[in-house]
Amino acid sequence: MPIIQVQMMEGRPEEKIAEVIQNITNAVAETLDAPKESIRVIVTEIPKTHWGVAGVPKSKS
Repeated sequence: MPIIQVQMMEGRPEEKIAEVIQNITNAVAETLDAPKESIRVIVTEIPKTHWGVAGVPKSKS
């Protein structure tokens, strides 16, 4: 059972997250020739205060 974990900054609409889950599931199913029912996708949204780039939180940029 493939498990795919996706971490992204918070703030995207639920529809976009659902689209990412569907697209990842389809890609993994096709690539691994695995049934979609066996694929798990976990999306974790990270607050911008907890996501840093070049030493600066994204909430400050």
